[in-house]
Amino acid sequence: MFFMRKTTALPNAAEALPGRSQPIPTAKSHFVNGRQLQPPYPAGLEQAVFGLGCFWGAERKFWELGDGIYTTAVGYAGGHTPNPGYEEVCSGRTGHTEAVLVVFDPKKISYQQLLKTFWESHNPTQGMRQGNDVGTQYRSAVYTFGDAQRKAVDASKAVYQDALTAKGLGTITTEVAPAGAFYFAEDYHQQYLAKNPAGYCGLGGTGVSCPIGAGVSA
Repeated sequence: MFFMRKTTALPNAAEALPGRSQPIPTAKSHFVNGRQLQPPYPAGLEQAVFGLGCFWGAERKFWELGDGIYTTAVGYAGGHTPNPGYEEVCSGRTGHTEAVLVVFDPKKISYQQLLKTFWESHNPTQGMRQGNDVGTQYRSAVYTFGDAQRKAVDASKAVYQDALTAKGLGTITTEVAPAGAFYFAEDYHQQYLAKNPAGYCGLGGTGVSCPIGAGVSA
């Protein structure tokens, strides 16, 4: 019971692990498309950050969206510990969730399409878990860049909640907050399911479609 309590309760800043001053080593380029993993990114691109359970399967959902996606990366977001490692995040003592950074071209794919993929690719009603994966690092989250993204998230959350309720499902527990630091995960986590096609993916949606706008933005 003590273990379960610790893994489903977020630490405050005073309780969090101290971390480190330097980033942990990671890949330089995307294993699938060869593009750079870390900034600076080309002009005209935008960023989005999502948490939807184990980031191995979550990242694949976004790089598979195609041409409008410049690059994706997995990392840790929404916590207190600077430059955490995977084991530290999994301890539940950093406050981070496993997250996916999506760098996209808004002329080719809209933020609404990313949100649709986000909502439909996991169950956002489960609190500090995703399926059989239990812990604060598996919580659902969207970290926004600017007012336009925040308004889009709020609007999509409202319509998806209506759709979930109509199917008898529960209340969305997704954390929505302004984007803070995104710490890139270790090299071996990046594009993991492209490197390991038979690797674990515990991601599972609700089967409920999210009725929001999608496609190329104007």
